[in-house]
Amino acid sequence: MATSTSSVVFGISVSSSTSLKIRSFRNVPTVLNSHTPSGLNVVTSPHHRHTATQRPLSRNSFRVQATVLQEDEQKVVVEESFQSKSYPENGGGGNGEPPDASSSSGLEKWVVKIEQSINIFLTDSVIKILDTLYHDRHYARFFVLETIARVPYFAFMSVLHLYESFGWWRRADYLKVHFAESWNEMHHLLIMEELGGNSWWFDRFLAQHIAVFYYFMTVFMYMLSPRMAYHFSECVESHAFETYDKFIKDQGEQLKKLPASNVAVKYYTEGNLYLFDEFQTARPPTSRRPKIENMYDVFLNIRDDEAEHCKTMKACQTHGGLRSPHSYTDDACEEDAGYGLPQADCEELTQ
Repeated sequence: MATSTSSVVFGISVSSSTSLKIRSFRNVPTVLNSHTPSGLNVVTSPHHRHTATQRPLSRNSFRVQATVLQEDEQKVVVEESFQSKSYPENGGGGNGEPPDASSSSGLEKWVVKIEQSINIFLTDSVIKILDTLYHDRHYARFFVLETIARVPYFAFMSVLHLYESFGWWRRADYLKVHFAESWNEMHHLLIMEELGGNSWWFDRFLAQHIAVFYYFMTVFMYMLSPRMAYHFSECVESHAFETYDKFIKDQGEQLKKLPASNVAVKYYTEGNLYLFDEFQTARPPTSRRPKIENMYDVFLNIRDDEAEHCKTMKACQTHGGLRSPHSYTDDACEEDAGYGLPQADCEELTQ
């Protein structure tokens, strides 16, 4: 009896020490989980963090996958949730919720369907205008598109700051991520300006006036229904992804012969990349470090940025479902400190 008791104690001791050694921040998931109300695997304790790493990646929505142009290029997947005609039958709600009747009423599903239908109509209308005016003027189209694309993040932050001032709803992670998204889109815009996309007065006039209207429309929509506003932004970002993807396929060989944009080289490869990591909520920080050797690489990474924006907007459609990717780093460091592990490893992750 004493021998078997010692064996049990020894086995527990070995398994506990082994589990401490194999812990790694890179196993901490930053993925949507349709079985949790918040939409994310929010880890609150070392035990929960360990079990969360064993959960498979859940994706209930439709996907659009870009054609791979380089043999060693990582495939980019954009989650597309705004096909309203398939919303009730697609096996999962377009707003990131499971098809469980207990989690959402039939009325709410119809409300979501109406919101998505309106967003599709608005997006398609803008796309038709851009297709008519910028059929063969790619850089000018990209300039207009990037001027418009960064406006929603200004609107989101405006409303969030208002709510925060009144003490109604305080979400620091939302402010951080949305600012990082606007920072990313601003550099896309600077790249297009460097390429001459804003050389015509008409293009600047059109882009700026659409942006002003779009800002106030998004503020109103966000105050009325944040889910609807985030979905509309997802529609816009998805169109941007498709636009850049088509451009890369058509002009890939020519782009490889052009030198890289100076703005792109500085943004993607130099300085502190904290804000570059911050808007990519579906991946851990430092997991993506682009190479920029020519204009092909520039547009490839802009396209990939748009895919990351789509994923983030998808996460935002579940209330409270967004979390800064760096907050997982902080949690991992706190856990490491609790177990007496080297602090140097945490400092390397947070840089």
